Amino acid sequence: MEHGQEHITVVDEHGNEQLFEVLFTFESEDFGKSYVLYFPVGADEDEEGEIEIHASSFTENLDSDEKVSGGELRPVETEEEWDMIEEMLNTFLEEEEENEEQ
Repeated sequence: MEHGQEHITVVDEHGNEQLFEVLFTFESEDFGKSYVLYFPVGADEDEEGEIEIHASSFTENLDSDEKVSGGELRPVETEEEWDMIEEMLNTFLEEEEENEEQ
């Protein structure tokens, strides 16, 4: 996974691949990690008009020329991380809503 990448493929525990669209990525100095928020490509909204958004931390893999060659998604581990991610998501959604109104 690379910063600025629009889609990622996630392989589940059964070996099934699913394509996800990246909502946004950010880095946290507090936790020393990068995070990605993403949702399934073609996902339908639920009754409340919402789509399930996933969040993971990730590490970028560098090849021998120090270029990003993918990465590894990891689960979010602590309640503090989830709180920070939720805050970042709410800020992102508020900014998107303001941009749509203009």
